[in-house]
Amino acid sequence: MAVDITKPLRSALARLETEKQRIERQIVAIHGILGGTNRGRTRGAGRPRKRGRKRMTAAARKGVSQRMKAYWAKRRATTTKRSGRGRGK
Repeated sequence: MAVDITKPLRSALARLETEKQRIERQIVAIHGILGGTNRGRTRGAGRPRKRGRKRMTAAARKGVSQRMKAYWAKRRATTTKRSGRGRGK
């Protein structure tokens, strides 16, 4: 005779889902207390969290500018030597 285990499994599943909802409510409450830092997870009704861009200081921008100017000057110099035509097509 076959044993029907679907009823106990459904009951266990219902208890687990209730426990899951309780835990999720607690997680949301803790995130609220911590200032909403949910580390990349979705917030609200499934909206993805926007990633912020780190701001560059004036000194960092100047450094990047100098490095890029040197990079492109070097690229132009090697292009001129190889093709013999200079910049352009």
